[in-house]
Amino acid sequence: SCSTFLDQVLYKISAIIFCVLDTISCETLTEVIDNTLNPDFVRKYILDYFFEEKQNLRQMFCTLGEIVGSPASRLEKPLGGIPGKKCGTIILTAEELSNCRDSATMQFCANKLDKKDFFGKSDPFMVFYRSNEDGTFTICHKTEVVKNTLNPVWQPFTIPVRALCNGDYDRTIKVEVYDWDRDGSHDFIGDFTTSYRELARGQSQFNVYEVINTKKKMKKKKYVNSGTVTLLSFSVESEFTFLDYIKGGTQINFTVAIDFTASNGNPSQSTSLHYMNPYQLNAYAMALKAVGEIIQDYDSDKMFPALGFGAKLPPDGRVSHEFPLNGNIENPYCNGIEGILEAYHQSLKTVQLYGPTNFAPIVNHVARYAAAVQDGSQYFVLLIITDGVISDMAQTKEAIVNAAKLPMSIIIVGVGQAEFDAMVELDGDDIRISSRGKLAERDIVQFVPFRDYMDRTGNHVLSMARLAKDVLAEIPDQFISYMKSRGIKPNPAPPPYTPPGHTHHHTQI
Repeated sequence: SCSTFLDQVLYKISAIIFCVLDTISCETLTEVIDNTLNPDFVRKYILDYFFEEKQNLRQMFCTLGEIVGSPASRLEKPLGGIPGKKCGTIILTAEELSNCRDSATMQFCANKLDKKDFFGKSDPFMVFYRSNEDGTFTICHKTEVVKNTLNPVWQPFTIPVRALCNGDYDRTIKVEVYDWDRDGSHDFIGDFTTSYRELARGQSQFNVYEVINTKKKMKKKKYVNSGTVTLLSFSVESEFTFLDYIKGGTQINFTVAIDFTASNGNPSQSTSLHYMNPYQLNAYAMALKAVGEIIQDYDSDKMFPALGFGAKLPPDGRVSHEFPLNGNIENPYCNGIEGILEAYHQSLKTVQLYGPTNFAPIVNHVARYAAAVQDGSQYFVLLIITDGVISDMAQTKEAIVNAAKLPMSIIIVGVGQAEFDAMVELDGDDIRISSRGKLAERDIVQFVPFRDYMDRTGNHVLSMARLAKDVLAEIPDQFISYMKSRGIKPNPAPPPYTPPGHTHHHTQI
């Protein structure tokens, strides 16, 4: 019948999925699977994944972060497209390419290397090169120099496998041996070649290499070699990535803190940084939305504590540096980014902007929560949006040094035209922050001035994407540095999903 034919056409269409990644404007199609309402697509798509960017995927709309941030990186969503009709469900899973995460640790020694120095023996060191597709070589490791010996034992070293052979286990690795000279004119002793596959056999007769000096070999008839290099040990281990922890169930807890000090200007006047323009978000709302919309993909319940600081609160006018925007001390959580914006708008109507600009109470507030879960199951990101010069710099530094031991990171966005020198100091990119002579264990603060991102053409979408990218770029590394320092390994991801009814294949005739 006509309706059946139309249905079949629709089914055929639904079995072809368009996956458009907005950020790189590429359009890709799956293969067509005939005569089934439960297609299991084989073709995989390799996409560069960036935590700090919003990467939209559509026909069913979702972000790459949503897939990655879902339990076991598996997202199930209804398909749209025909109004009022159920079009079925699409199941998307993501996995990180594995050849890029192994690191190899190895140790070498050498025997009877050629004597190159007139007065002493030799000061040998080795240089490792990986070969490229075009036959050229790229340096990837240099050992330390061992002084005055022809039988050096070098320190063990660790190198990512991708740096050694770009994941191709049979690719040539060239090793050159030199005698170090103070003036930089190091003398070439000889070289040998190997491969990752050879090295992975570990200590054995296969991993004893003759060091050959070709020039010398051509000149001397009786030349044997210029010594030998022996692999003493070899081990390989997987480096865990940010995605491994997210897949294993680690939750990112997002907290927002907004500056309600008087220097922002009276919210009812258009010159105020807190002015509620009915047609456009102010700088606070824009910064909050830009960062929050990306982080929310990694928090399953989408409930976020939102706090304010530097205001006088009703009814008695006491000054607070950590008050809930929704007015509920027992439950400061807001539902999604929209919930935070709503609470922010409401609180502007009820509190009085005051001062001073104290950061420490907010940092310590989140640190108390982070201190309670140090097992790797949760990580806390605090976004502070502020217009001003910090009043409690010493206390803030101390709070940050203490927080650096905990599973948390701090993002500071400076709005307005103030001088932000103190914020740059807290950022700790150039000089690690310290308090009372104690250095922070790791860098956990990222600061950006909002004004640097305002697009002159008024394209706020683009400028906010750039702002989010810059403030979030450091989070995965800060996250990994905490997990590594505590020896926390990710939980195994739940087993992959097998669609129902995929044990038998029926062919429709």
